[in-house]
Amino acid sequence: MQPFTWLARTHLLSAAGDALIAIALAGSLFFNLDPAAARPRVALYLLVTMAPFAVVGPLIGPLVDRSRGGRRGMIIGAGIARAVLALLMVRHLDSLLLFPEAFGALVAGKTYHVAKSAVVPGLVREERDLVEANSKLMLLSGLGGALAAGPGVLLSLASSRWVLVLAAVVFVLMTFPARRLPRFAVRPSRVPQDPELQPPAHPGETRHVSRRGGMLLAGSAMGVVRAMTGFTLFLIAFWLRTDDAAPWWFGFMFTASAVGQLIGAVGAPWLRRRVREEVLLASTLVLAAAVSFYVVTAPDRFSVLVLAMVIGLMSALGKLCFDAIVQRDEVPADRGRTFARFETRFQLMWVIGGLVPVAAPSGILPLRAGVMLLGIAGLVAVVLYAGGLWALARGRRPPSEIIATRVRTRVRARVRRNRPQPPG
Repeated sequence: MQPFTWLARTHLLSAAGDALIAIALAGSLFFNLDPAAARPRVALYLLVTMAPFAVVGPLIGPLVDRSRGGRRGMIIGAGIARAVLALLMVRHLDSLLLFPEAFGALVAGKTYHVAKSAVVPGLVREERDLVEANSKLMLLSGLGGALAAGPGVLLSLASSRWVLVLAAVVFVLMTFPARRLPRFAVRPSRVPQDPELQPPAHPGETRHVSRRGGMLLAGSAMGVVRAMTGFTLFLIAFWLRTDDAAPWWFGFMFTASAVGQLIGAVGAPWLRRRVREEVLLASTLVLAAAVSFYVVTAPDRFSVLVLAMVIGLMSALGKLCFDAIVQRDEVPADRGRTFARFETRFQLMWVIGGLVPVAAPSGILPLRAGVMLLGIAGLVAVVLYAGGLWALARGRRPPSEIIATRVRTRVRARVRRNRPQPPG
């Protein structure tokens, strides 16, 4: 059996276990409160979601890269940790201990995703297969969540504790296919090589800098994608609440977003066979900006559902392209920490995007104004991304780097001017 098949089975069970924990912990965060009362709790939730990434970024990423066989070991360890924590939550479902245990489960889940993304390049034949492999895993993630939803909901009618027990069983089962994954030599020992057989240093360094710059540009573009995703989710949700929409409209919104993600995951391999990942990533921003400007002209519920579907497509396709770019361009020894670092930034951008409509009082940020901001953000992002790729191809500084340098210089100058001078 192919090694990727074992990873696919592992990922399917991991997604099912995560869905079961989410069902067990589902509460009255949003729907049982009026919009004004819901905003502080939703804002607190957004801030709490950042906490696991604060742990994964600086600690787990380097650990995944430095440990011998660390990526397979991290995948297995993340499954065992979530199984143990799910059983602990069974006992503490009505206790304050539930919160640190749920936090630990989130950290273990993010650790799994970092390790999973880092092992994919070792399981495909060619670089062009990376998008297709990531697409299959994304589809399996949705399938795992869907398969777990039925049993999870039925068990939750009896007690959420039974849902957590089932999640623990699923996470234990996840470790069996994970054990069949190959060991990856993440940091091979350095072997002295004949300098006459090595290519000139300067061209190699240039290619490395160019690839590193391309990853940073893709990361910046993907950060905007995540911010737009969080912004759209909460903008539409609060607009529906203030518009006295029936509960099923929220289901329509999430369904539209899920359909968009499914289209992105299914269509990504076909699109990748025709254009490169960078073109696909830029195209998602163009599409999101164009649909946003269209919705500004007719902000009704149907057009908003179309926007939700496009944002879901943009999120899925953008993530597949970004993962493939890092898997293609980053050196194998640093993939774990690179994914951890970028995922931390992406979650921060998602939280910032979500906080904008959440923090705004009802009526201050109407739907038309919010969608206009969404379109402008997508348009600016694609211009900076395309301009950055053009600049890197010609050995120049990307426009975003020039703008950031000028902003930092002006801020530092203003701080120095406003700093109190010592007497005399």
